[in-house]
Amino acid sequence: MLNILLIDVDKFLGLEYNVKMENEKLGLKKSLEFIGFSKKEVLVYLALLELGKGTVTEISRKAGINRPTGYHVLASLAVKELVRVSGKEPKQEYVAESPDQIEKLLVKKIKSDEEYICEARKIIPELKSMHNVSDRPKVMFYEGREGLEKVYEDTLTSHEEILAYATYDDMQNVLPGYFPDYFYRRAKKGISIRAIFPYTNAGIELSKDDEIQKRETAMIPADKYYFSPEINIYDNKVMIASWKEKLGIIIESNEIADAMKKVFELAWAEAKRLDEQLKTK
Repeated sequence: MLNILLIDVDKFLGLEYNVKMENEKLGLKKSLEFIGFSKKEVLVYLALLELGKGTVTEISRKAGINRPTGYHVLASLAVKELVRVSGKEPKQEYVAESPDQIEKLLVKKIKSDEEYICEARKIIPELKSMHNVSDRPKVMFYEGREGLEKVYEDTLTSHEEILAYATYDDMQNVLPGYFPDYFYRRAKKGISIRAIFPYTNAGIELSKDDEIQKRETAMIPADKYYFSPEINIYDNKVMIASWKEKLGIIIESNEIADAMKKVFELAWAEAKRLDEQLKTK
């Protein structure tokens, strides 16, 4: 009876020990997964630690995975420098590196992430400027001759009459040869324009083609109201072409475009009055 009791106690203690070991291993698995190991990497790594070294077949069998998967996972652990290869096929074996390598791996990752963060901080302001948020104006800048042509090409997307402040003298000086074709294409698309021009020889010549170019012009005294940049207002956009700075700007905003249209109507009424005075002279 005593012998039986001793045997049962031994079995109980052995069972308790096994349960404790399994719980500890489960804790290790969760911790390794938490710091970035995949589930299969955990199985293979723990199996190799227990073996010390072994072939792919031996390690895969102990980890409870198939051999092809074992090859893939061991290669992944080797890249992380947690495993090294010893010998050559067919006697090639894998050896577990010291667990201290885990800390080194994480420290290396932290340093790498810090470099990514620094680089991200450099470009975030530029990315923010590009971010198209629906409830705020969108502003686009274009430089040089190509940039100026680009903003004019955008006006050809207008779904309504274009309202413009323009000085033809500066327009043709900076973009020689561009506007005759542009005027033709705009008219062909059926996009009309109302334009306020300073009274200059170039402006007078241009106004002679108002009818065929679908334009209504109001001339204003050049000595008092000469201006260089052109401003076009259409749809929900305001286009500015700066001839001196060779810069094109498009502001896309319902609120700003609406305000500029109303300001233009005020200017248009006075411009037509001044235009009549110039014609009578």
